[in-house]
Amino acid sequence: MIRPFGFDEALFIVWAIQWTLALSAIAFAGGSVGGLIIALLRVSRARLPRYLALGYVRLFQGTPLLMQLFLVYFGLNIFGAGINPWVAASLALTLHASAFLGEIWRGCIQAVPSGQSEASWALGLGYVDRMKSVVLPQAAKIAVAPTVGFLVQLIKGTSLASIIGFVELTRAGQIINNATFVPFEVFGLVAILYFVICWPLSLLARWMERRFAVATQR
Repeated sequence: MIRPFGFDEALFIVWAIQWTLALSAIAFAGGSVGGLIIALLRVSRARLPRYLALGYVRLFQGTPLLMQLFLVYFGLNIFGAGINPWVAASLALTLHASAFLGEIWRGCIQAVPSGQSEASWALGLGYVDRMKSVVLPQAAKIAVAPTVGFLVQLIKGTSLASIIGFVELTRAGQIINNATFVPFEVFGLVAILYFVICWPLSLLARWMERRFAVATQR
């Protein structure tokens, strides 16, 4: 039986925003930890860690996120892990975010003038102290704008988690559309909600990028 699209149906879709934001937060937090490790390995002087990190980045940047979700969810369940869509989506998106954030932050670390590292070596600072006290604080300022920009892409990427049954914003829209058969109204609302979430972050990323550009010209 087809039911009309009303307030309760719209509220169900709006309520699903919390799961989109929660999944984005988990993936971004986990991806930040993994991304920092990948970035540090990518700029390491040791050849093996550098190549391993490069292989990881190329693997996850060179394959679709949808395939990564499939492999994590169905692959681990084949081996008897018995994970649910929430865990699978969080893990897949965390691995995905680690690769992209790692590469973004690797570029930011290498953008720090080499003279800074040379000066820290001259002062007798070791690798850990040099990174912690000299390089990473400067790289962090460069990384803010592209990191926020990637967060916008990550939030939109959570929509693919609907394919493995995770009920976030897009999946909620699919459920309501299957009951009401009014795709224009349903997915129009879904699109508006994504816009409301992502547009302020996009503006923030652009503002930060302009502010950094002005600061570096002084």
